[in-house]
Amino acid sequence: MNDSSWGAPPQAGQAGYWGPTERGPVPGAAPAGPAYDAPEAQQTRPMPIVPDGPAYGGDQDDDRGAARTGGPLFRDEDHGAFPGGDGSGFPSGDHGRFPDERYGGRSGSPSAQPHATPRHDSSYVPQNPEPMPEVQPQPASAPAPAPQKKSAGRDLGAAIGVGVGLGVVIVASLFVVKAVFVGVVAVAVVVGLWELTSRLQERKQIKAPLVPLAVGGAAMVVAGYVRGAEGAWVAMALTALAVLVWRMTEPPEGYLKDVTAGVFAAFYVPFLATFVAMMLTADDGPWRVLTFLLLTVVSDTGAYAVGWRFGTHKLAPRISPGKTREGLLGAVSFAMVAGALCLQFLIDDGTWWQGLLLGLAVAASATLGDLGESMIKRDLGIKDMGTLLPGHGGIMDRLDSLLPTAPVVWLLLVLFVGSG
Repeated sequence: MNDSSWGAPPQAGQAGYWGPTERGPVPGAAPAGPAYDAPEAQQTRPMPIVPDGPAYGGDQDDDRGAARTGGPLFRDEDHGAFPGGDGSGFPSGDHGRFPDERYGGRSGSPSAQPHATPRHDSSYVPQNPEPMPEVQPQPASAPAPAPQKKSAGRDLGAAIGVGVGLGVVIVASLFVVKAVFVGVVAVAVVVGLWELTSRLQERKQIKAPLVPLAVGGAAMVVAGYVRGAEGAWVAMALTALAVLVWRMTEPPEGYLKDVTAGVFAAFYVPFLATFVAMMLTADDGPWRVLTFLLLTVVSDTGAYAVGWRFGTHKLAPRISPGKTREGLLGAVSFAMVAGALCLQFLIDDGTWWQGLLLGLAVAASATLGDLGESMIKRDLGIKDMGTLLPGHGGIMDRLDSLLPTAPVVWLLLVLFVGSG
């Protein structure tokens, strides 16, 4: 691009856009007419097309002397003009006017631009003026928003009180008379079955028969304590058969889903609970059950405490949005330490490294059990299975981690120290 296109004086003997030619100067007017009919004018290079956007951040480059009228930069009249409606080279009705002071532009010189209107022309009104945005004043002493306190998500006072009460009942029955503890487990199983079948009927219209489930579930726990694993399996089979027969007394519509839910409930609640009763049959049975309860509670507590304080990465957001990976690490750490202590000091012939493995397994099974019941509750569209325990929800909300952990602890203790 040569300098003459930006308003620089032409060289001697060269036709320019604004300066005189060798035919003589054209004072006070833009070049036109015979001055551009000369052969030298044919060598004049056309002005390059410049994009609409400002090159230096404004509507007009003040150091170049070129004005902008809302379209592309104007060109020599022999090579085309502005796309004006009247052929004047400017937009229709705005002959020769240049940007006013509102946009920071300068009007052209009257001697150089014969049609230019002075910038103080009161008759010029800019089209579509842009209103300035109103800025609302902010008070200087506006108080900063108070930081939000991290909430634990439940009534900790009620939860701790209920937990301590349940612990006292369990420990007292466990070390006084074993049969009483078996009765406590059977009652918990029956209440859990009632909560589960009630939520299934309310939310999914699934009518799993409660009577055969309750009777068969209690019998299953007792059979596991008296006859071991064989008694538990026999009681499970008889309970499933009772569910199938009991449901036949009602219309056949929904029979398959009702009996399927019934068999699932029988396996999920009472059958898994029989492993707690089977642990109790060993010589150090009460200490095995206490180890099982302590490790599960410590795992849940570690996950809750660490996840609430440091949790940022979600573990399974589609199933349980409140659980975090940091909480899982807390559960594993707490459970492994507690397992090492319990196996070393509470279980006969147990060692600390066996406790580490047991704690790791308990943390995994308790977390999976919690996620499993969260999946059920999410499918049912509920937060808790019941409201029987303030601060905890229902019985099933406390059994969710215990039930799948019971067979894991029973099996590992049999492998480590025998059935005793």
